[in-house]
Amino acid sequence: MSRPRVAPYLTASPAAAAIAFYTGAFYARQKAYMPALDGLRVAHCELEINGGSVMLADFFPELGQTRLPVPGDIATVSISLEYDSAAEVDEVCARAAKLGAKIETQPTDSFWGTRYASLKDPFGHRWVLNAPLQS
Repeated sequence: MSRPRVAPYLTASPAAAAIAFYTGAFYARQKAYMPALDGLRVAHCELEINGGSVMLADFFPELGQTRLPVPGDIATVSISLEYDSAAEVDEVCARAAKLGAKIETQPTDSFWGTRYASLKDPFGHRWVLNAPLQS
């Protein structure tokens, strides 16, 4: 299996719900899945999103290595998705909103030359959507 050279690794709870959200909102395709030994949580999942990989797992407080995003916290990391057309940004943003994402910036034509939108998913992760403006 070919591994991406850089891939974000998200902590989400419940991870199964996050997988369903990313599949619905971003048309993610599951590449790998490993349930936890407790039978309740996801130990590891790799999703292909828009040609790249995003990995995620449930919160495992007993390991003490990550934490869940705290509601209301300012995001310290954003995941950027690049699309081919402005219409795709609008469609993905609308789909994510219908599935529970909080839109931070409605799709807009940016001064730097892209169709831009930003949103926070129901699990506290920030996503940035960009596409070139049509001429």
